[in-house]
Amino acid sequence: MTADGSEASGAPGDDVPLPRILCDTAALAALGDAPAGALWRLAESGRQLDANVVRIPPGRRVDTHREPDLDVLLLVLAGDGTLTAPDGTHPLTAGRLTWLPHGSTRSLAAGPEGLTYLTVHRRRPGMRIQRPGPAPEQR
Repeated sequence: MTADGSEASGAPGDDVPLPRILCDTAALAALGDAPAGALWRLAESGRQLDANVVRIPPGRRVDTHREPDLDVLLLVLAGDGTLTAPDGTHPLTAGRLTWLPHGSTRSLAAGPEGLTYLTVHRRRPGMRIQRPGPAPEQR
């Protein structure tokens, strides 16, 4: 029963969202010669999250950057590396789950086996086309 007292059918085709298997992260992480960058992206319609499986080849890095708007969870799937933040260097090993709060500055470097990780964060809102208005300082 639903909150309004009606029966919830949950049968496929009733526009009820269903859990879905999206990918095999172990298989993606096992691709030793995978290219740098995103190996998989969450692309389902109606989602509230974005997620990516990313590979950094051995000896490569993601330069220092800051995400001003979104908290990010980073889960290491395979390999190892380091997270460098203003408070120092932190080891990243398989299974390590790291929270990267919005506004934080960080860089990532892959170890000798490379680094494959999953990131998950709130979906960014799409661009909107609006009529031109006064500049922010004129409002």
